[in-house]
Amino acid sequence: MTQKTPFDYKNTLQSSGFNIYSPIEVGDANFWIPTPHLETLLNQALTGLDLGGLALRTRSKVVKTAICEALGYPVPKSFKKTQPRFLGQQLDVYTQKSSNLQIWNEELSPTRRYAIIQISDQEIVLKIKVVNGQELALLDTTGTITTKYQAGLVTGADSHELISAQDTPPLLPYVQFGTTFAASISPIDEPECGALLPIQEIFDRLSMLVGFSFADPGMDQERNRGAALHRLICECLGYSLYEDKGQFPDIRHQLLEVKLQTSPTIDLGLALPSSEECLDIRQLGEHHPRHCDARYAMFYAKTDGKQVTLTHLFLTTGADFFTRFRRFEGKVANGKIQIPLPQDFFSR
Repeated sequence: MTQKTPFDYKNTLQSSGFNIYSPIEVGDANFWIPTPHLETLLNQALTGLDLGGLALRTRSKVVKTAICEALGYPVPKSFKKTQPRFLGQQLDVYTQKSSNLQIWNEELSPTRRYAIIQISDQEIVLKIKVVNGQELALLDTTGTITTKYQAGLVTGADSHELISAQDTPPLLPYVQFGTTFAASISPIDEPECGALLPIQEIFDRLSMLVGFSFADPGMDQERNRGAALHRLICECLGYSLYEDKGQFPDIRHQLLEVKLQTSPTIDLGLALPSSEECLDIRQLGEHHPRHCDARYAMFYAKTDGKQVTLTHLFLTTGADFFTRFRRFEGKVANGKIQIPLPQDFFSR
């Protein structure tokens, strides 16, 4: 199947007769712009846009107008106060001079996309990063997002546990044993029909990592620890490239979420693994991948401060997640969410 370019989606929307409020199903093969393509279109159209001297309301309108034109939508005479602003693409927009992202009076949604627009001190658009709510929630180190889900991990006698004997039934037509990947394929690419490894084969390939050690970058370097593990996993799965953009799931091409646990508390973000809501991912054939279709690879590890040693592997579908791990109860959201964006947020 020929991969669509960002401009294919833009051209399709231009000829569709849709406006920004026309409903589109998450993952629709024709009209839902995959997040990486959405980010490309916005960066090509908005980078360098001068917002200097504009009142806040005027600036907001200029940005939203530019986004309409970038995505192939007609510009409405006036913009409705919908949540999110670009309803059809489940897209909200925030312009940021500071690294403190503030979201008022609404919860983060796992499938909503957030276009974070970096602007300079001179009010020039520098770069746009598009992430979904699940990915934003994982950046929250302040505890202001109180609806994040957690679960408990208790290791057993076995160092290797394949919790799900096979993938979820809707995913089975799209998996293929023995798949190899071209050198140009990235682990963060959209998943493809016939290019998904079965969960059993993922388990077999990753099992060799149990007992492996790597340098510990430090207790305050969780992201770097995770990156080291991601790199090892990509090699075991057969990728020539390593890329990580902080997305969910981590290895998008395999619908695989990766977690490195040095404590028994598993942070799950905004969505329960067992959720049947669609992922922010292009559909596979006739099926829109759901959270419960995702595969979760969890490595338990110990560290002496110098070396991280992987001691246990757990692999499960989202659907079976809570057959093995105990869910902690979530809490009620507050009115204001503040998320400190990492220094490398726009460079990932």
